[in-house]
Amino acid sequence: MARLPAAAALGLGRRLGDALALAMPRRRRITLDNLALAFPELSCTARRGLARRSWQHLGMTVVELARLLGRPLDATLGELCLDGVEHLRRVMDEHGRALVLTAHFGNWEYLTAAHRLAGYPLSIVVRPLDSPVLDRLAAAMRRKTGVALIEKRGALRPVLEALRRGGLVAILLDQNAARRESVFVPFFGRTASTSRSLALLAVRTGAPVVPIFIRREGPGRHRVVIEPPLPRPAVNDPEQAVVELTARCTQTIEAAIRHTPEQWLWSHDRWRTRPPTVAPA
Repeated sequence: MARLPAAAALGLGRRLGDALALAMPRRRRITLDNLALAFPELSCTARRGLARRSWQHLGMTVVELARLLGRPLDATLGELCLDGVEHLRRVMDEHGRALVLTAHFGNWEYLTAAHRLAGYPLSIVVRPLDSPVLDRLAAAMRRKTGVALIEKRGALRPVLEALRRGGLVAILLDQNAARRESVFVPFFGRTASTSRSLALLAVRTGAPVVPIFIRREGPGRHRVVIEPPLPRPAVNDPEQAVVELTARCTQTIEAAIRHTPEQWLWSHDRWRTRPPTVAPA
């Protein structure tokens, strides 16, 4: 993969995505169900086309990660361009630290390399993958880009230490969360169980939240978009502030997905955990 031209490698990646969709019928059904919830205005044919492009995007992402491992890091950095880096620099000049809001969107693993172009140390909060083999590969890719890995279990102390040292801490906030650690906020018009971790850290530490997303624009071209920091919650109650900020984070992720919907991980069961039902009086 590393020796192939980008266009040829990504062509293989699209075929890999088609094969993954065929090999994972349950995930294929989840993809179509999620798209029906998010885009009810689209026809079934349009949603099937969007689903196929999302699987092909996933296949291209897998190929690009193989190329990240098989080439010098500078080759990957040469495929990235940054938009809005002035927002990040202003935040770091004023606060000296920041929480990064991102998602499984675009080639999200390439964001671990983008911090080298911005010039700030980056830590990411991760959950070990279910497959030990894939988990070792993911850890190898992240180590190559020079990021610090913080395991989700017991992450509070290392996250606070990373912020204290004046770095960036990134959290992917687009996955279904267990009810005990979540709040329910709107996502594509339906309540979604969302981790309260990022908002809780922001409220307690005062660290600003900076949304950063990456989009594939073509063979060997990725654009990293750094948005202005999110406004602080307007309420004084800490619990309400966490809910408000989590909702704002989810709204920001939804806006990014709507811009390029085929580049999000639709095969994840995002709405699996439902709010507790209220018994009738």
